[in-house]
Amino acid sequence: MIEPKGPRGIQSIEVGGQLLLALAHHGRPMALKDLAREAGMTPAKAHPYLVSFIKLGLVEQDGGSGPYGLGPLAMQLGLISLQQYDPVRLGTPVIEELAQQLGHTVAIAVWGTHGPTIVRVAEGPTPVHISMRHGTVMSLAGTASGRLFATWRGDEASILGEPLPDAATTAEVRREGLATSRDGVVPGVSAAAAPVFEASGRLVMALTAIGPSASFDTTPEGGLVGTLREAAAQLSRRLGH
Repeated sequence: MIEPKGPRGIQSIEVGGQLLLALAHHGRPMALKDLAREAGMTPAKAHPYLVSFIKLGLVEQDGGSGPYGLGPLAMQLGLISLQQYDPVRLGTPVIEELAQQLGHTVAIAVWGTHGPTIVRVAEGPTPVHISMRHGTVMSLAGTASGRLFATWRGDEASILGEPLPDAATTAEVRREGLATSRDGVVPGVSAAAAPVFEASGRLVMALTAIGPSASFDTTPEGGLVGTLREAAAQLSRRLGH
């Protein structure tokens, strides 16, 4: 069976792009030989690409003979890209896919005037019939979403005058990179919430899965927790974190 061909690109741009990907991955200036090796080419092949990238402003070279780093145009493109990214818009198709993959309801929570607030909900094959509607404000101490925001946005959470999770709980959330709640606000219902960060490291939203405790695995090594955490990490990377 012949595979359908995708859109035709320009091979030389794709080859040279490997140099930009290597610089972005390492996040620091690199010597020509190291940069070429990371991009899978010889220094002699990499050099002409770098000369062109320098002319465009995508790459700059320290002192004209030192290591290569990303240039001013790369920074401008990155900033413009971040400005165009709406975290909730990016997260909406992600929670829809997660709901089907995990078999549980998955929601997006953001920080609102009264605390963590549900703004998007994707129901799983067998949705849990509890208060998981748009506009629902989650308890800071009793829910996974609340514990997540209380951990990473504690200063804002403290002024609401609500009970906060204890220090042991917030320490565990930071250690695991995820918050969970088992048989908390509603008996028989459990939840897990993973953080999504923007470029500055600020928590901008939580991906929260919720389901019946009998079929909801909240253990750190469980597949549900791992899948949710990885989805949140991918969104964070898209937001520049």
